[in-house]
Amino acid sequence: MAGRDPTPCEFLDAAREMATTGRPVLARLLAEDAADRTPDPREAARIRRLFPQQPKED
Repeated sequence: MAGRDPTPCEFLDAAREMATTGRPVLARLLAEDAADRTPDPREAARIRRLFPQQPKED
């Protein structure tokens, strides 16, 4: 990836990998980056729904 920005698809792939390995917060952050780089608002909303924000622990 040197010399170029990652694509939304690459961010989404990384988010899936983080979710699979038990890192939901990092998965959500990567999914947010993917959604932010997606030009279609409906697709961005779909990505955010796939990786819901985790509730805060007290």
